[in-house]
Formats: sequence, structure tokens, C-alpha cells
Amino acid sequence: MDLPTLGHEIVQRLLPDAAPATGWWVPTALLVALAVVVLPTWRLARLAVTIAHELGHAGVGILMGRRFTGFVVSADMSGHAVTVGPRRGFGRVASTWAGYPAPALIGAVLAQIALHGWAPTALFVALVVLVLALVFTRSLHTLAAVLGTAAGVGALWWWGSPVLTAVLTLAGGVFLLLGAWRHLGTVIRGGGRTDDPAQLASLTPLPGWVWTLSFAVVLAACTWWAWTGLAPHLLRLV
Repeated sequence: MDLPTLGHEIVQRLLPDAAPATGWWVPTALLVALAVVVLPTWRLARLAVTIAHELGHAGVGILMGRRFTGFVVSADMSGHAVTVGPRRGFGRVASTWAGYPAPALIGAVLAQIALHGWAPTALFVALVVLVLALVFTRSLHTLAAVLGTAAGVGALWWWGSPVLTAVLTLAGGVFLLLGAWRHLGTVIRGGGRTDDPAQLASLTPLPGWVWTLSFAVVLAACTWWAWTGLAPHLLRLV
């Protein structure tokens, strides 16, 4: 394949396309996402939620003027992102807070995108972010995790049919949304002193439960937004 042809193929895969008509693909995507979250597959799949969580810390930290130096995803699928800047203050609080809402917000965006024909464009953006994130990985396990995720996203973007791309993008979005709730539930049941609510409590006058409640409010808003896109498709099938 010569360069002009390759360039044309890339551009074609960046342009939005009409989403598949309402049909089996929407409930199929929802069932796939739910199965991944509730079955033993969660132990491996939660890696994607952790990556989104840590990149949420990093992204907001950068927006707040902090310097992102790297992140680690551990073998137990927990993670840690490091941003350099003032030890206290609004920027530190905002970057610390951003972790738990990030997967839910990304998930809701992906769900809306998949339902409106922008799945290929979203996959390309996700691929670029993951490739850039490779530079900031700080362990071999993290490198393998991000590289594997990028390879999967890239393969779907380049070779996936419109229907398959829409199904898996929607399933991925709903998975991240449900996974965000499951991650938050883990913190509610038994969060430790190193978890984000405890860190936020040490940085501000507010107790940890207030910060946990703020996460739940954002997750609920993201869930509602995703549902506003899904509901018309599901109601047409009834």
C-alpha cells in the first residue's frame, strides 16, 4: 500500500459514519458489558477501568498546571499516577478527585458516540491517548497493559466492520460506566488511607464520605446521560 492510499484509508476511518439502525446490536452490547463486569472476566477486564482512572488523575492534573511524570498499574489491577506540583491547593485536590469519575465520564461519552455514528473517530482518539500514555508507563506490567489495550483498540479501529465497531464501542462504554460503579463500591465497602477519598480528606476540611458522595453524584449523572441515549433504542425494540 503506497502512502497516498494509506493516507486515504486513515482519513476514511476518521470520518463519522451512520450508526447501525436500531436492532439487536444495542442489547447485545449491553449484555456483553454486563457479563464482563459480573463474571470472572472482571479480574482482567478491570484493567481498562484502572487505566482510565489513572489517566483521569493525569489529565486533570495537567489541566491544573501540574506535571505528569508517570503512572503504574500493579499486578492486582490497582494503579498509581504521579503529578508534580504544589503539595496542597486546588490543583492537587482536583487531580486527586478526578480518578473515580473518569471511567464513568469516558464510558458515557463512548456510549453516546457509538449511538451517533462517531465510534471510529472515538477509537482513533483513544488509540492516540494510549500511545502517548506509553511514554509515561513506569513498569513492565504497566507497559504491557497499555500496549495490549492500544493493540486491541487499534485493531478494532482499522479492521472492524461498522456494526462490530459500534457494538464493541458501546459495550466498552457501558463496561467503563458499570466498572466505575464497581470500583466505587469497593471503596465504600472498605477503603483504606491510601484511597482517593481518604487523601482528599487529608487535603481539605471535608471528610472522606463527602468526597465519596461526590463521586456517586457524578457517576449517577453519567449513567443518566448514557441512559438518555440508550432508552430510545431499547424502547423501539419493545
